[in-house]
Amino acid sequence: MGGVAKNKKSKSKEIKDYVSWFEIPAVDFHQAVHFYNQIFGIEMAQNITDVNAMAFFPVTTGIGGAVISGPGSVPSDTGPLIYLNGGKDLSTVLNKVEEAGGRIVMPKTPIGEDAGYFAIFIDCQGNKLALHSKN
Repeated sequence: MGGVAKNKKSKSKEIKDYVSWFEIPAVDFHQAVHFYNQIFGIEMAQNITDVNAMAFFPVTTGIGGAVISGPGSVPSDTGPLIYLNGGKDLSTVLNKVEEAGGRIVMPKTPIGEDAGYFAIFIDCQGNKLALHSKN
């Protein structure tokens, strides 16, 4: 049954957010946690077990995520690109990336009218991520 899938409107409830959770892999867990704490000015809660370690981005509403280290957690600069919230102006976070051990691969760039800005960086573990802000 080849062919093009038809775009039908679903009668079920529409999905609000297509991302519900994200995990950023790390080999050096403590270095990665320090990196994100430093660039965002946060303190991530940690859960370390014999199998893996997780540090959680603090959220009160919206999508949450964590830095994770353990079996199968392999940093990569290929594959899906996660856009992290850069706050009111992503420059505040982006300007801390290199000092924290990361590398900027695309500076703050306008997306288009009313869409805001984005930038792409490689974190201290080798993961490629992006930032987004309205300003």
